[in-house]
Amino acid sequence: MKLYQYIKNGILVGGAISIATLSFAGNEDRAGSAGASELLINPWARSSAWADAGVSSVKGLESMFVNVAGLSYADKTEIMFTNTNWLSRLADISVNNFGLAQRIGETSVLGISFMSMNFGEIPITTTELPEGGIGTFNPKFSNINLAYSKQFSSSISGGLNVKLISQSISNLRTSGVAFDAGVRYVTGENDNIKFAISLKNVGAPMQFSGDGLNLDILNTSTGNAISMVQRVSDFELPSLLTIGASYDFLFNENNTLTLAGAFTSNSFTKDQFRLGANYTLTSTKAIFSMRTGYVFEKAIFDKEARTSALTGLTAGISVDFPMGESKSPIGIDYAYRASVFGAIHTIGARISIK
Repeated sequence: MKLYQYIKNGILVGGAISIATLSFAGNEDRAGSAGASELLINPWARSSAWADAGVSSVKGLESMFVNVAGLSYADKTEIMFTNTNWLSRLADISVNNFGLAQRIGETSVLGISFMSMNFGEIPITTTELPEGGIGTFNPKFSNINLAYSKQFSSSISGGLNVKLISQSISNLRTSGVAFDAGVRYVTGENDNIKFAISLKNVGAPMQFSGDGLNLDILNTSTGNAISMVQRVSDFELPSLLTIGASYDFLFNENNTLTLAGAFTSNSFTKDQFRLGANYTLTSTKAIFSMRTGYVFEKAIFDKEARTSALTGLTAGISVDFPMGESKSPIGIDYAYRASVFGAIHTIGARISIK
């Protein structure tokens, strides 16, 4: 009877996944036509260390990026901070991220996070002064996430995330709103089989505005300058759909291995397959985890045809130290992502209160 139930659940989930994938198929011809690409950067260490493959098993604050349904499994209070050096060999870009999750009931959790990108000082250039020398500016990209997640039963949880997007330079700016939604299904004798669907970055097109679009043109017949405003096209957000599954191998109370896989259908880039593994060793003094993953997409091994700066390989480790009578952990996280522009490192710290 249990085997029959597993097969039945798998057929139902697989059918839903197939329908969702067909209705959200990506289009490679649209690559590069979307904006707000920072929405595709995972600022968290643990989930990015195994290639975002844990869409069905991620929990706590990191779920706000991968699958918001997992936020409902957070502790009473969870606080996290991470720093990432993004594409270090290409540019000196840092990504800072802060998040807070707070349980508001037995089954509900609220979460908030703030991500900002620091590009450093960039010289101001014009058509008349292409070499600069007239000052610098600092681009500002930031995202604010407000999320709610709830466990509807012991098997099903869901969540919604609202993103406030802001981009600006010295004379141009834009802002917008996007939505994420996710569902997670847990089954198995020890709740060790998980399935999930996550829809991300769905929102209205955005458009830039500001003084940078103004042009002063000389009217040769009158000798007067005419001020004109350039018309700019709007751009869509990089929406995507991810489906995934995972299985926990519970060797004993102290040793767990989780294998996970996911498929991401991107609206504006190539579709991706994600594989990841996470091993956790638990002791009375610390909880040690190590993980690795790989993101595969078409032509990822071809240097001439590759369209992604990330070459697929990811890895990372985490150490949690239980503190006090409640054994609330204080943790340190590290993640590595391979890139053609140099290694990407993410370092984070977390405090959980049970």
